[in-house]
Amino acid sequence: MAPLQVIGAGFGRTGTDSLREALNILGYNTHHMSSFFKDENLDCKPFIEAHRNPEAIDWDKTYDGFDAAVDWPTCTFYKELMVKYPDAKVLLTVRTPESWYASMCKTIIPMTGRYKEIKSERAKDIADMAAEVVMDGILVDEEKIKDEKTIQKLFTDHVEEVKRHVPSDRLLVMELGEGWDRLCQFLGKEVPKVPYPKTNSTTSFQDRVSKYFE
Repeated sequence: MAPLQVIGAGFGRTGTDSLREALNILGYNTHHMSSFFKDENLDCKPFIEAHRNPEAIDWDKTYDGFDAAVDWPTCTFYKELMVKYPDAKVLLTVRTPESWYASMCKTIIPMTGRYKEIKSERAKDIADMAAEVVMDGILVDEEKIKDEKTIQKLFTDHVEEVKRHVPSDRLLVMELGEGWDRLCQFLGKEVPKVPYPKTNSTTSFQDRVSKYFE
């Protein structure tokens, strides 16, 4: 189904799972970090290879079956994907750095401290990919990830970099919980007659990942 029509440049925990569901409602088939857990045949290793040598990756093959992609690992490669898919629109999901870091501390960051406890081989493969690709490995640096100001600055720097790099006619900046209107206008889609999704709350995230440590 590639090429990608929509590229998500926003970090995880900025409403990317709700955006994934919203894009699916609009008719896209959307790649997200959770896709690796839902489809055991979906290979996560190409993203490790891409992090080491982006020019060697077959992006069409990597995103085969998808025409939209959000969350990590996609946001790490938004620049390369923009070049590969010059007609794709870019979505940047944002929230305050303080609320983003607070959400990370309740969801993803505690998981990194339990890395060695993972029982599932599939989950280990995904964790290995995330350890390298997400924020260039800082996620698994137990000292750096606890430095609130440094990590918040990394988040803010990424947001500002995307705004500088992506031409305004290709970019939509979306606030957490914003809803349908501007998204549909940007993508040329009719507003659905259903509420904008709200998924992957802190509690649902914790429930979903806990089984991989059992």
